[in-house]
Amino acid sequence: MTASNQPISGPTAIDVATLDRHFRASNYLSVGQIYLVDNPLLDRPLEPDDIKRRLLGHWGTTPGINFVLTHLQRAIVTHDLDLLPIIGPGHGGPSMLANTWLDGSYSELYPEVPISAVGMRRLFRQFSFPRGVPSHVSPHTPGSIHEGGELGYSLAHAVGAVLDNPDLIAACIVGDGEAETGPLAASWQSTAFIDPVVDGAVLPILHLNDWKIANPTVLARRTEAEVVDYFGSMGWDPRIVTVGETAARLDDHRSFASVLDRAVTDIERIHAIARADDRSSTGSARWPMIVLRSPKGWTGPDLVDGEAVEGTWRSHQVPIDQVRDEPDRREALERWMRSYDPEELFDRDGRPHPDVVAWLPTGERRIGSNPHANGGRLLADLPLPDHRDHAVSCSRPGESTSEPTSVLAGYLREVMSMTADSRNFRLMVPDETASNRLDEVFETTGKQWQLMRRPVDEGAHLQSGGRVMEVLSEHLCQGWLEGYLLTGRHGLFSCYEAFVHIVDSMFNQHAKWLEVHRLLDWREPIASLNYLLTSHVWRQDHNGFSHQDPGFIDLVANKSSEVVRVYLPPDTNTLLVTMDRCLASRDLVNVVVSGKHPTPDWFDADEAERHCERGVGRLDFACSDHDGEPDVVLACAGDVPTVETLAAAGILRDRLPDLRVRVVNVVDLMRLQPSDVHPHGLPDDEFDQIFTTDAPVIFAFHGYPWSIHRLSYRRTNHHNFHVHGYQENGSTTTPFDMVVRNDVDRFRLVIDAIERTPAPAGGAADLRADMVDARERHVRHITEYGIDLPEVRDWRWASP
Repeated sequence: MTASNQPISGPTAIDVATLDRHFRASNYLSVGQIYLVDNPLLDRPLEPDDIKRRLLGHWGTTPGINFVLTHLQRAIVTHDLDLLPIIGPGHGGPSMLANTWLDGSYSELYPEVPISAVGMRRLFRQFSFPRGVPSHVSPHTPGSIHEGGELGYSLAHAVGAVLDNPDLIAACIVGDGEAETGPLAASWQSTAFIDPVVDGAVLPILHLNDWKIANPTVLARRTEAEVVDYFGSMGWDPRIVTVGETAARLDDHRSFASVLDRAVTDIERIHAIARADDRSSTGSARWPMIVLRSPKGWTGPDLVDGEAVEGTWRSHQVPIDQVRDEPDRREALERWMRSYDPEELFDRDGRPHPDVVAWLPTGERRIGSNPHANGGRLLADLPLPDHRDHAVSCSRPGESTSEPTSVLAGYLREVMSMTADSRNFRLMVPDETASNRLDEVFETTGKQWQLMRRPVDEGAHLQSGGRVMEVLSEHLCQGWLEGYLLTGRHGLFSCYEAFVHIVDSMFNQHAKWLEVHRLLDWREPIASLNYLLTSHVWRQDHNGFSHQDPGFIDLVANKSSEVVRVYLPPDTNTLLVTMDRCLASRDLVNVVVSGKHPTPDWFDADEAERHCERGVGRLDFACSDHDGEPDVVLACAGDVPTVETLAAAGILRDRLPDLRVRVVNVVDLMRLQPSDVHPHGLPDDEFDQIFTTDAPVIFAFHGYPWSIHRLSYRRTNHHNFHVHGYQENGSTTTPFDMVVRNDVDRFRLVIDAIERTPAPAGGAADLRADMVDARERHVRHITEYGIDLPEVRDWRWASP
């Protein structure tokens, strides 16, 4: 036995020739998925009809991923690891499909794709094929929590997966193209937030293969010293391994195995020291990472038409094209596939030979069967306090005020307390916990922080093992939370409304994941992704135009009705009820928009629960249509629009007492859609009962006006909907001037009600003139004094 073929040391000795056979098998299966619909074992020469008519796939990154997956499985066996692989490179789907088919986990979930020649043919045929499976590591793929379709999120997902999972290692393969994205670049700083006492470990494996689609990658063209310095400054201890430079592939296996074993040993050492209560060492822990340099398209064709392919951008997607039509290219593909010696890897019936797979992990240690990749299997119900215990007193509507998020903080503090032992709930906030009035949670837990601390930090609530994750990166907050939820835990992302747009694409990807995830009967439901958007558009008058944007609502409403919900609680008690329900829900994205400033209390605890159950309903205390149909409907959604609507209703009641006004509040925005469009949608007859079939509806909305029109356009009375909302008119100004600038103010609502009512009551003309004057008086007042009119600042609802 040559030195390069010696067994790798460890509790389970696996020789490098065995590893190489597995590597070759996964490469063969990967090429077959890209090219073939038939003749999977090459029992005969390839013919045109064996080849897919459309060649879709990405070979360039695949062999490097296969190499890493082979070695990760050896490490699982050797070190008895609970290890979750996360595949960052975008189109690495063939790798994970090949490897889970080889370990048997794929066929267990998809019996129609057995471990046989028949199954291999189906594995090949379905890949990137109509009604088959995508080219990414999608929800269809066993062992996956990360799509990889849009690049940049893998490392943040890996960090989220290991938080409060002390025995888990998330081995994250990061593509060098992916490493150029903003979210991934920020993710390297996560070492400051991983606590080795309560958390597992992330093992990044940065795969440098030099090229993206047709351009070099930045990190691959850095010198070794630059790479080491960069990652060292982020708290990592990088180890560089180069493979594929020579034909001595067994030596490549040995080199990588040695580095991987040392990385695992170092992780175990860091955990052991930290868990021996030597916390003084945790702040300086340098987590191992591996930098793997391999040729792009490694083991693929060297030349095609005289041009270099392996090691160049030409191997990125399909290295050999026109295979159906050109016999010489078809022969080149066959030579490529036969170079893996498939007869040494599979028997005549397509089953892998024992020396290819017998050594692989078994049971839940298989990379396709790790329960953390199907987090619903591990999910426990979140213990929730009774929201009534935190409700504010409300003896009469509008008589008192409270700060909704400040009260919610007490509820969340109790959630943190109730999960202190289970450690299955986290709050992710981009440097805004106190700003958003949620700081009462710090009575129970602090902000997780592993770097140096100074005396001046007193009061900053920095803490090892804290369960508030605060970092000035919405990308990291979102990515960490997604990884946390996908591996079976619960959480909440609180953010300034305008800046949640930073994660628009991340939300898109998670929503799409959930849409597919819900269709797979083997994937168990996971906790919902919950957003609390506060510091919102109508109370960002002090920060100005850059902080004023309610458009996340529109983005969310575009997604599948099966997975999205949008809530606009008008006061504190409805916020408590809403958040209670969102935290208990599964497989959804819930967006809750609520202010942090003092807001009138409209409902007591019981009324709030009934109102949230309905989702939309009359505010009877403000209605004057009790003896018949209304002349006009004043509708509202959002806390500030509710105040303005009720103020308008009060003016109309006092000045036009004969005008019959109905006031309607919407908490659950999706109730506006028809019931055949959204599960929360109102049936047409119920919608008509609330909004009538012919009365004008003056609708004050938190967001952009067209959102309401889009949701309600199929309704009978839609032509009578006149929506006031944010019109992209903002500035640094006063709170009331924000609504005036956008025609959501009480005076404008009264004017609109008068103008839209077919036969307004006597005195309407005078009232309209007074409202015009009031708006002009407002402008004069704020430009002279810099604050709102006293009648606005001191306004309180007066019950009739």
